[in-house]
This record gives sequence, C-alpha cells and structure tokens, in this order.
Amino acid sequence: MPSYKAPVDDVLFLLNDVIGIDRYNNIPSFAEATPDLVKAILEEGARLCEEVLQPLNRVGDTEGCTRNDDGSVTTPTGFKDAFSQFAEGGWIGLTADPQYGGQGLPHTLGAAINEFVSSANIAFGMYPGLTQGAIAALAIHGSDAQKALYLPRLVSGEWLGTMNLTEPHCGTDLGLLKTKAVPDGDGSYAITGTKIFISAGEHDLADNIVHLVLARIEGAPEGTKGISLFVVPKILPTEDGGLGARNAVGCGALEEKMGIHGNATCVMNYDGATGWLVGEENKGLRAMFTMMNEARLGVGIQGLSQSEVAYQNAVTYARERLQGRALTGPKDPDKPADPIIVHPDVRRMLMSMKAFNEAARALVLWTAVRGDIAHRGADETERQTADDLMGLMTPVVKGVLTDTGFQNAVTAQQVYGGHGYIAEWGMEQFVRDARIAMIYEGANGIQGLDLVGRKLPANGGRAVMAFFGEVEAFVKENAGDKAMAPYVEPLKTGLETLQQATMWFMQNAMTKPDNAGAGSTDYMHLFGLVALGYMWARMARVAQARLADGADNKAFYETKLVTGRFFMERIMPEAKAHYARISAGADTLMALSAEAF
Repeated sequence: MPSYKAPVDDVLFLLNDVIGIDRYNNIPSFAEATPDLVKAILEEGARLCEEVLQPLNRVGDTEGCTRNDDGSVTTPTGFKDAFSQFAEGGWIGLTADPQYGGQGLPHTLGAAINEFVSSANIAFGMYPGLTQGAIAALAIHGSDAQKALYLPRLVSGEWLGTMNLTEPHCGTDLGLLKTKAVPDGDGSYAITGTKIFISAGEHDLADNIVHLVLARIEGAPEGTKGISLFVVPKILPTEDGGLGARNAVGCGALEEKMGIHGNATCVMNYDGATGWLVGEENKGLRAMFTMMNEARLGVGIQGLSQSEVAYQNAVTYARERLQGRALTGPKDPDKPADPIIVHPDVRRMLMSMKAFNEAARALVLWTAVRGDIAHRGADETERQTADDLMGLMTPVVKGVLTDTGFQNAVTAQQVYGGHGYIAEWGMEQFVRDARIAMIYEGANGIQGLDLVGRKLPANGGRAVMAFFGEVEAFVKENAGDKAMAPYVEPLKTGLETLQQATMWFMQNAMTKPDNAGAGSTDYMHLFGLVALGYMWARMARVAQARLADGADNKAFYETKLVTGRFFMERIMPEAKAHYARISAGADTLMALSAEAF
C-alpha cells in the first residue's frame, strides 16, 4: 500500500532560509507567523494528512461517491469523520480574516498545507479547497450582509462552497453560457440552467453548500460583458442565519471519471433557484476570477502533490526491489540481486522527479508570498509589483506543474515496472488522479495562450521585465562565486534563451498570430524551466552558506546541492529545445485545411 510523509523540513528550509518570511514582518499576517508557530502548524498539518487523510485515499478511489434516489450524495467511508477533524482543527480558515473566525495567517503557509493535503488525498482536499476560493471571492466582492452571513460559516466548515462555471456547451469560452437570472422583485434572482463538472457540488460533509454561480441577467449584453455572479445556497438561510427551505438546486447526476473518485463531480440543475447578486451586475467574471486565480494556483499545487507522493513511493520501492546487479559490480553480494536503485536509468528517473519537486515547491511558495504582499502589503509599489508577478506566474505554475506532475506520476509508475500497473500498489491511482489537473481550471493550452496573449503584454510588459530584472540581479550578484557557477551559468543561459523567445513573440505575435499560438505552450514550459532554475540557484546559495557555517544537518544541504546540479545539468538545457520549437513557427501545423483532418 502507498504511504506519504509530508516534507516539513523542506518547507521550513524554504520559508525560513530561502524565502526568508521574517523579512515580511511588516505585513500583519507574517508578523503573527513566528518560527515556532509555523513549525507547529506544519507538523500538526503533516500528522493529520499522514494519519487521517492518506489512509482514506485508496478508500475514496475504490468506493467513490454515491448519488441516492433523492439526489443527495454520500461520500466514501471515513470522509465525513475526517472532514469533521479537518474543520474542527481550523484548517479551512487558516488564512482567513479573523473578523470571520479565521486565523489570519499568510496564504503562503496555507499553500504549504494545501500541498500536504493534496498529496495525502487529493479528492478529499478539493472539498475545503473550493471553499477557500469561495471565501476569497466573497471577502472581496460580497456585500457586508453576504460576508456576515456566509463567511463565518464557510470559514468554520459548517457550510462548504463551490464554483459553477462550465455548461454542457460552454467551457473556457464563458461568453457562451446560457444560465439565466431573472429578478424576483425582492432583491433576489431566479437562477435557471445546467452546470457540469461541478466539483463538490453535492455531498454529506456539511449542513449547507454555498454555490457561486455565473449567469446572465435577462436583457444583459451577450458575451462575457453580460455575465454576473450569484450566491446560491443549497438550503436557504433564515433571517437569523439558520437553515430554512431547500432551494431549487440539485445534483442531476454524478460524473463517472478517470480519477479523483472520492470527490463528487456533479451535474447541477438550477430550476428557478433563489440567488443573490455578488458585486456589480455584468461584472461577474471579475469577481469569479478572484476565485479562479486561487483555484489555478491550487491546481498547480495538485500537480506537485501527485508528483511528490508518487516519487516518495517510487524511492521506497527502488530501495527494496531486488533485480539485476549494478554495472560496477554487486552492491549487496550477500543477496541474490541488488536493489534497482543502483541502476543508472532508475536513478535518472528518481532524480528527475526529486529535482522538479523541490524546485516546484519553492516556486509555489515564492509565488504565494507575492500574493500575500499584493493583498496585504503596506507599500503600494510593492503591492503592484507583487500582483504583477503573481499574475504572470499563475499560468506558469498551473500549466508547468500539472504537465510535469502528471509526467512524473507516470515516471514513478515506470520505476515499479509491472507492479506500477497493478492497483494494489497505488501508482496507477496517482496517474489517474494527476491527469485532471492538466484539464480543469483552464486546460494547459489555455494557460500558455494566457501567458503569451495577456500576461506578457500587460502594462507594457511590466511584469515580465520585473521578473527578468530580479533573475538578472541574482546572476550578477553571484557571478564571481566559483562554487555557484554550476547553478548561475546554466541559469544565465536559460534566462537569455527566455529573453530571446520573448522578443520573438513581440516580433511575431501581431503579424503571425498562429505562430504565437503554436509556440505558447513551449514558451510556458521554457518560462517554467527558468523559474525553477532560479529557485534551485537560490536554494544552492543558501545550502552552501549553511555548510560553510558548519550546519549540523550537513547531509540535508549536500543533497540539495547535488539535486540542484542535476536539474541544471540535465533538465535546464531543455530550454534550447523549447526555443527551437517556438521559433519554428506554425506553417506545418496549419498546412492542412480543417477538412483534411
């Protein structure tokens, strides 16, 4: 059976030594996050994930959710009790406003805990994860009355939340949606329509489910300009915040899926359901994208999480599985064969996963810090720069971490050989569970187009130039350090390649848009390589400094240096291949007419 151990020491290394969260103590949430408190939260979160959530991962996969005759949904055995422990521990409101019962801690810390939860049980983690997105949207765009009614109950886990965008004919292009909202004359609206692929749309974990629904008010403009956001509770609240009558919304069906079976993915039917406008009329996309950005970063974390748990189990298997002899001679002559971890190809697979996971974790936390500064920073210029960088990195984190996370789950399966294909060993579940992350919250091709078409040119390229400037400054600062050369020189080359690719888009995007479209996914991965390489260079600098200071845990830092060198030597050179594909254009891709396919 698979196992999971939360990487607490790695997270503490990143937060305390690499990112240095103590430097942000001028932000109230960080001021509260003392080193002792952060360590205690991570350790307790790790315990919950390892002992409570992880054992239910296989249960959720094999049992799945059940839709009952009355349209209600029963979650897998153990989920309800686990959720009670999760809610009672205050994990949903870890980063929420204390005014509504939250703990007010940095979102950066929440991102770390979200990785632990998703690695332990990705399907379970989606229930509170979507609720955290609903909390963010209502906190920013909800009225005072909506905040007072919904936020304390969402933060506590008494109620849970969802996001309802997709319709049978309408996915990423939300301008096509048909769900309509008709004013009822009392400030509420009657919502009618069908939404599909709604994660956690119906379940038995909480007393109420608060749906955030995109719909078009009668008479509103067509396209995205006429979309509004509504809060539509499953059970209508009473004046005192209790539970009243059942609303006209229900689960019409459960989707039968490739993976994440423990999460209830529903077809939701709205039959004149009562809802209330959130924010302004026809400004629903702006309000929903508060939730979408949270969700996209969360999905990036999901990609990392499946890569990490698959890697951990692959390493254990490789240490124990006896097969063949090392090319340099027997390593365990007293045994009939050596463990497969001695074989170079197995080590290559393991090192590729490990090098990615550690850099991806650093990138997630680095990006999350930008989000904390953007939302809570005291200096306006710092907030703007942080918001620019977070917006720039959102499609990179979502796209690159989920693409590579899935590839790494497959790689871990390969380490197992035939056992990787057999359900009892758990690898095939990680592969199936990881696959959806490349699709939902905007398929990864959309992330590449978003990066190239929106994020690069935004504000005259302000965000991408800020990122280039930060990496260039790091390269210059460490250029004379011979010990850092194995990390800085490949980073410098990768950055130059990324800058060339960026210039290529500036020269070609307007006149040859198909070329830009053809190269957008490669550009996203090229950008991701440089960002991950930057994280490794920063980790290496700290590791070398700790070793020079005579740190006690010498092996920890030495391992960081070796893993970082592997990334720079074996993975970073892929940047050149990405650029070659980008600059190849799209002539061959577009040569056939649509009818010829």
